[in-house]
Amino acid sequence: MDQRIIDFIAGLRAAGVRISIAESEDAFNATRCMGILDRIDFHDSLRATLVKEAVDRPIFDQLFPLYFGSGGPPLLNLTDNLSPDEKNLLAQALRALLEQLRQDQQRQGIQQKQRGGQSSAESQINSLMQLLRWLLQGQNPTQQELDQLGQQAGLPHADSPYQQNWIQQRMMRQMGMELLRQLMEQLPELLAQLGMSQEAIDELMKGMEENREALAEQIAQHVGASLARQRAENQPDQKQQAADLMHRPFKNLSDSEADLLRDEVRRLVTQLRSRAALRRKHSKSGTLDAKKTLRANLRYGGVPMELKFKTRHLKPKLLLICDVSTSMRAVVEFLLRMIYELQDQVASAHSFAFIDDLESVDEDFAENPPDVAIEIVLTRLRPGYYNTDLGNSLNTLMMRHAGTIDHRTTVIFVGDGRNNYNNPRADLLQGLRRRARRVLWLTPESQPLWGTGDSDMWEYARHVDQVEHVQNLADLVRAVDAILTRG
Repeated sequence: MDQRIIDFIAGLRAAGVRISIAESEDAFNATRCMGILDRIDFHDSLRATLVKEAVDRPIFDQLFPLYFGSGGPPLLNLTDNLSPDEKNLLAQALRALLEQLRQDQQRQGIQQKQRGGQSSAESQINSLMQLLRWLLQGQNPTQQELDQLGQQAGLPHADSPYQQNWIQQRMMRQMGMELLRQLMEQLPELLAQLGMSQEAIDELMKGMEENREALAEQIAQHVGASLARQRAENQPDQKQQAADLMHRPFKNLSDSEADLLRDEVRRLVTQLRSRAALRRKHSKSGTLDAKKTLRANLRYGGVPMELKFKTRHLKPKLLLICDVSTSMRAVVEFLLRMIYELQDQVASAHSFAFIDDLESVDEDFAENPPDVAIEIVLTRLRPGYYNTDLGNSLNTLMMRHAGTIDHRTTVIFVGDGRNNYNNPRADLLQGLRRRARRVLWLTPESQPLWGTGDSDMWEYARHVDQVEHVQNLADLVRAVDAILTRG
């Protein structure tokens, strides 16, 4: 069981759950204390020690039954409840149906040979006979048999949870589940013709269906656990690949590489969250708070045994203004994903997207997970042909949403400063700067490109506190970390 728990922790880590060595030790201590016989206590003791954030609970609940089973009923021996005569009738009926299926499969095999293929009729019938033994006698397939089926279905080469259902279906077909369905449709009628009572037929068919479902559940658990284990074993390679991709420009990423970095964002967010929380903890050593100190030391008779300090570091208030035109979409997607995964480190965040005019996207992120919200925003705001207009968007911001900006607000522009020769309205940016605490600008274009063509970046740069060149995920992480540090 210890090795199973170790594999489970590795699977959780591979799925993005942050688990320290100390927390792993806590899990072993908890299971030794609570035991493993009570499934609920065992589940709760592992979850209490390994899961720290609510967002990780669905991952835990998904992987737990894959490593430790779901507690479902085992396969039952259906022949125990049959009389000797009923067993003979069942054997007679199965022989007749198997022979009929064999003839049907052979005819199909002959047709396949005529087309240049090979017949696998005998192999399919043999698989069905093995499946019937499992279902009727209550035998569970061995680990070796499951491994062999998985090998034939391509399980060792699968590398994504999304392939689980496809692998399961292939393994079920190899076991003869499709032929079993045909046999189960014909079996009740034939048993009735041979003289078996309807009550015995109904009980037999019900038991076969329950065993079939239990066997399908075993297959699902085997495939899921195998995929999770393979993912954990391949994690070092994926980490190295993700580390390399972090320094590749967003515009040069393929779809598969972008997907890998999206998975990496969650791990990076966890690191940023830990660093931000640690900074606030350290910031509590500052001005002595006399009232809190006196109140906390009443139990010591007023002797100041514990000193309390005023917290000077406040969580930042953010306002994001994102250009979602074609050239900026990758940068905006990753920034929004990171900011909204870090909501617990931000006092408040208001987000706006623009192409030709400004539009609030707060509701999209309030009602949906970040992945879904980003897709909704990028689908709704379709870029046109050279229609970016930041000047008009700034006007909308100051006319309708100026109340969201105060002396604690850090305003973050994400854009390349290209305005299609429209009025840049830098005067509005100057007024916004007076209202906000800080104004930052994240741009994927380097300085040599500023001012070329329709770029107004030099004009905008005069009225912001800092411009960050952000062309890859490593740059973006550095910028977000700095935002959380200074607020």
